[in-house]
Amino acid sequence: MFTLAQIESFAQDVKKSRFLAVAGPVADEATAKAFISAHSDAGANHNCWAWRIGQAYRFSDDGEPSGTAGKPILQALDGQALDNVAVVVTRWFGGVLLGTGGLVRAYGGSASACLRAAAKVPLVVTVEAVATLEFADLAIVQARLAAVPGVRTIAETFTAAGAVLTLALPEADAAAVARMIADLTSGRAAVAFAD
Repeated sequence: MFTLAQIESFAQDVKKSRFLAVAGPVADEATAKAFISAHSDAGANHNCWAWRIGQAYRFSDDGEPSGTAGKPILQALDGQALDNVAVVVTRWFGGVLLGTGGLVRAYGGSASACLRAAAKVPLVVTVEAVATLEFADLAIVQARLAAVPGVRTIAETFTAAGAVLTLALPEADAAAVARMIADLTSGRAAVAFAD
């Protein structure tokens, strides 16, 4: 599975109607709703959209005939193995009716072209871990963590004895990273995984 590295857009004209597709990465349903709201144009005839986040998904035809806009946009997402992505396709009506097949091709095609042009990054499943370190070990652990692909420091707090790092670790490498922290600190660091 992949997600998008950044927001991408694609515009095309189909029989005098203007279609603008905007796609971007989203983390959760609230982010997806905010993305749709931010990229919809109130002056347009239709703002059709779809998003997928894991097993959850939603789509809207926004006044177009049922199944002619939102579902083809969702199929474009699924067809390119994308997750944590929202797509909005805005239509300004040009006076020529496209028919149901034409609408499916226009909405699905706009979304597909937009997604094909977008830079994709592998979607890495992460787990959260909390590492409790002494001050003497902090610099070496931070330096080694920076060299491990996919590891992110979410938060860093300091205590009287040292620091507490909240980390996002790639699920496949989480145990190895915990062992590395223990080895670097000669067992002084404690690493706990969130449930």
